[in-house]
Amino acid sequence: MIPNSYRKRQRVPHRHTSATRLSSTATVVNSFSDKTVSESSQKLHRTSSSVSTITTSPNAVTSSFNDPYTADVLLRLFVDRSPFDSDAPSDSSRQSDIQIYLHSAVIRRAKYFAAILSDCWQHRTNADAKSNNGAEGSRSNDNNNNLVQLNLAVVDDPNSISIHLTVLQLLYTSDFATVIESASTALEILPVALELLFEDCVKSCLRFLEAVPWSEEEEKRVLSLIPFLREEESKELLVRLSPGKEDSCEEMLHGLILAAIHNHPNMAFVKAFVAKLLRDFSSRESARRVLERAFETSLKVVKESLEEYTSPDFRGDHNETEAIQRLNLHTAMTNGRHLLWLVERMIELRVADSAVVEWSEQASFTADLQRAFRDDAWRNIVPGLPAVVLRCTCKLANAVAAGTILAARQVRMKLVKDWLPVLLVCKDNVSPMLPSHKPLHLELEETFLRIISTLPMSDAQLLLQQCLSFSTRNVEDCPHLITAFNTWFRRATRPPQLENLD
Repeated sequence: MIPNSYRKRQRVPHRHTSATRLSSTATVVNSFSDKTVSESSQKLHRTSSSVSTITTSPNAVTSSFNDPYTADVLLRLFVDRSPFDSDAPSDSSRQSDIQIYLHSAVIRRAKYFAAILSDCWQHRTNADAKSNNGAEGSRSNDNNNNLVQLNLAVVDDPNSISIHLTVLQLLYTSDFATVIESASTALEILPVALELLFEDCVKSCLRFLEAVPWSEEEEKRVLSLIPFLREEESKELLVRLSPGKEDSCEEMLHGLILAAIHNHPNMAFVKAFVAKLLRDFSSRESARRVLERAFETSLKVVKESLEEYTSPDFRGDHNETEAIQRLNLHTAMTNGRHLLWLVERMIELRVADSAVVEWSEQASFTADLQRAFRDDAWRNIVPGLPAVVLRCTCKLANAVAAGTILAARQVRMKLVKDWLPVLLVCKDNVSPMLPSHKPLHLELEETFLRIISTLPMSDAQLLLQQCLSFSTRNVEDCPHLITAFNTWFRRATRPPQLENLD
């Protein structure tokens, strides 16, 4: 019986073992030849010379693995087949049952064998005390009556015997590095080392696994072994497998977004990569939270920069004030580009609802923009700033008009009411866009008119009157404005329908 002290931790629970003494008349016949045992133990790409011998004590002879002349233990390894399995061929039977000569002083390194041998020696001492002459029987290569026989069952797997032989040979060495040279090898050896309570081997396997990369399949095998490890043993593996914080994924995504928009000179490629990560991320709600967080931060910087630009502090000299003003505009421009990228990602992932609400509540920001764009100073510093701001507005407004974002009536109303004046100022004060592109202000005009068509007649009346500047010298060039007014008048001339609602 194994003492309870050796069962403190759960081990791989799929082996069956027993220990008995060979009778004086029993004959030991190796099911494998020495060559076969040697070949089986080489399957994990190791050299037998590195694990073949060990000196048990300063005065003892050198003990060799599978040496019948010096061994005092005979271990039978056999495959534990289910009674429901069909009979295997005779050759297969021979390959699944072997006997190995071992040395008790060596294999005691494994606590499992230490416990089994302790029980065996106790029974042997009691038996010898009861014998008439009390003399120990002699041992030779032809007479094994002094050998302790141990039986160790292994699972019915093609590599079970060879892996067990490898671990048994590792009992004869302290140089595990020559054998444990890959994660797959460590993962094959570790369950057997755990089963035999071979602590030195367990530590070496875990030390190797902690330090090397794993494939996805190897990671699954590591996870399956975690329950059989002590807490201190599994700690270094678990920190690779578990972040330890519930919001770690969101923190990682947020950090990637900040790195993509702030820290990389090759920003376009990095932004494209982070955009793909966001698209592929399993939790849309997590993506929503990190994008909203970044959106709010960038919007705040843009707003503060424009506020400082439109309300400068003139306590310094002129040159210093001018430098600060240029810095404010560059800051607004840089973060405006970040804001546009974030808006595009939010719309792409259909998580821009809060962004639309936030964008519709920017009365002071839009007022600062109007003041800034009426001034000519920005033209030589950040000529692209109006286009960036209008693109953010256009992206969000298009999503609302298309129904991608279902915004409340008040949100739709405020979105047009606050940002329509910015569009008008840009149209009057900003140079025309390249003729090869559809004018941005025209696209935003059409979008605003579509949103206005979704509002109550009274609200639409007020907003449409502000849209007269959408018209051009040639009436045929502004069909979107004609359609919007025709729609309003058609509805306004329709007879009241309220009585039909009863």
